[in-house]
Amino acid sequence: MNKDTRLSGVLHVLLHLGQVSVPLTSEVLANTMGTNPPVFRRTMAGLREAGYVTSEKGHGGGWMLARPLSEITLHDVYVALDRPGLFAIASRNEETECKVERAVNHALSDTMAKAEALFLETFRGITLDQLMPESAQGLGIHCKPVSAA
Repeated sequence: MNKDTRLSGVLHVLLHLGQVSVPLTSEVLANTMGTNPPVFRRTMAGLREAGYVTSEKGHGGGWMLARPLSEITLHDVYVALDRPGLFAIASRNEETECKVERAVNHALSDTMAKAEALFLETFRGITLDQLMPESAQGLGIHCKPVSAA
């Protein structure tokens, strides 16, 4: 089963963006997510539209935070990514005549709804600055330094 790692990857990128005061290119940031620049740009589009990051094309362009990490919550990022699925558990057959299967479906959906509500409430209370380790390493661990041209 494929796991959706967009939330984890984007949080990683945002924390690194919080460490710099210059724009970083899609190429550099895509490398931190283990993907390619076009996929990176598509993934970040919702965050740009929500006003959490900015991007500029061309020489000297790149991605920057539009707000401090202290003003962005896990919930904000989750919503900007179009609410990726939190759980991989699903009902086998939503429309069924079987009373047993309907009871199973109800138990699963009710439990998942409660778990998701707990996740989202927790996400609302965590700002990205709270995730930053005190001795966080910069992007140098992910990519070669960009030479000055």
